[in-house]
Amino acid sequence: MTTPTRDIDETSPRIAGKAELVRWFEAGSTPKSEWRVGTEHEKFGFLLEGLRPLPYDGPASVRVMLEGLRDQFGWSPIEEGGHLIGLKKAGASVSLEPGGQFELSGAPLEHIHQTCNEVGAHLAEVRSIAEPLGIRFLGLGASPLWSMDETPIMPKGRYQIMRAYMDRVGRLGRQMMFRTCTVQANLDYADEADMVKKFRVSLALQPLGTALFANSPFMEGRPNGFLSYRSHVWTDTDPDRTGMLPFVFEDGFGFEQYVDYALDVPMYFVRRGGQYLDASGLSFRDFMAGELPILPGERPAMDDFEDHLSTIFPEVRLKRFLEMRGSDSGPWDSICAFSAFWTGLLYDEVALDAAWELVRGWSEESRESIRQAVRTLGLRTPLPDGRVMKDLALDVLDISRGGLSRRAKLSSSGDDETGFLARLDEIARSGRTPAEDLLMRYHGPWGRDVRPIFEEEAY
Repeated sequence: MTTPTRDIDETSPRIAGKAELVRWFEAGSTPKSEWRVGTEHEKFGFLLEGLRPLPYDGPASVRVMLEGLRDQFGWSPIEEGGHLIGLKKAGASVSLEPGGQFELSGAPLEHIHQTCNEVGAHLAEVRSIAEPLGIRFLGLGASPLWSMDETPIMPKGRYQIMRAYMDRVGRLGRQMMFRTCTVQANLDYADEADMVKKFRVSLALQPLGTALFANSPFMEGRPNGFLSYRSHVWTDTDPDRTGMLPFVFEDGFGFEQYVDYALDVPMYFVRRGGQYLDASGLSFRDFMAGELPILPGERPAMDDFEDHLSTIFPEVRLKRFLEMRGSDSGPWDSICAFSAFWTGLLYDEVALDAAWELVRGWSEESRESIRQAVRTLGLRTPLPDGRVMKDLALDVLDISRGGLSRRAKLSSSGDDETGFLARLDEIARSGRTPAEDLLMRYHGPWGRDVRPIFEEEAY
């Protein structure tokens, strides 16, 4: 989750009206020659001794990890209330999710070779700090062993507000905050029409991303009944700010309609004076009118709106780029594959059109039904045309591969980006998700003990 680094005070220009918000999104339009890929991934830190979750403080802790990255690798600190809560360097950042999940938000990069190098370099830095401390990291969609009570809470003001609000709006919001990890790709749009097409295609295909990367079958030491428990959590977190956004597929959808949606999502907080003020459940429209009860007479700055956008969690999120949000975190090669998959589909016009033809006839009910089913059925999920998700995966991977090939972004050794899809090809051909492979090991060589996952799947 984004970590703000700029204060909002009386000198910050105030938003004049809704049209200014629409123009803010329009200003995100980027020429194709300047399109970039930003990759984010989260991971669970744990102590090898006792396989305990990594606390914020102590001799082997989140704080010591951040200090090590700062001191040894030149990252600049981000602090809140005297606590070191993040780092930034060269367009990238390291931040903390509520339960201590360690997140790299990568810089906007030209191609997937650079993305994979960035992820590899980050993990190498993390390992160099972690190993002497007896710390390791795990890439999964949900924490496989620890209870909620055993999970630490990070010292970030926004998380205290969110934690209290979550129990009012859904049963699983705290699970989302403290016990899940995701991988995310951030991709540009050329203009409003391009945004609309990419939004529709990527939103319809998020359940396919859920299936291909499903990697969260365990909770508290045993199978949880899902292939992607992380995906299940998002179906009962907060209906006001999550889901498949049916209005995106309606005629006339564009930046203004997304602004209207965002304004109607209840607020979480407002930042003032280095503090987070509890605005949970209040209306951003009231804020725009100067009628927010906790700041009477004050209108929002654009940073307030950007903060508010960061608290909206649909399967695809619009900022000044589009965020793919529907998949579990996983091992190093899956992070590279994730960004390659979406880049091939969305950054080539032929591929984008072909993908749209596959999903354009799906109804709102079909899209939601697929989303609900994929949590447990993975690549066996039935589709409206009588096929199953495995068949769609094979077709869409072929489309993505073509898009990557036509992009012709080469590594120093002359390879294009299509090789990053190899692991996904294996998954699609087998029809078996990563979660099902984990379950096979659990019921087989692991002897119904989840603890070997901390050795076999750790970074």
